[in-house]
Amino acid sequence: MVKFLLWCILLVFCWPLALLALVLYPIVWLLLLPFRLVGIAVDGVLELVGGIIRLPGRLLRAV
Repeated sequence: MVKFLLWCILLVFCWPLALLALVLYPIVWLLLLPFRLVGIAVDGVLELVGGIIRLPGRLLRAV
């Protein structure tokens, strides 16, 4: 909602820039999508490594 309101304000003050932003936003989103997917994968691997490292402590605490 905030992005939409900021875009409306930009449309009032500088409509060519607002239309350019409207056209470029999906392109930039598609270009950044692989980096988001890599970030999700790296986060999952780090969580897995952390879980493996903490596993002996959890097992000893459970006993």
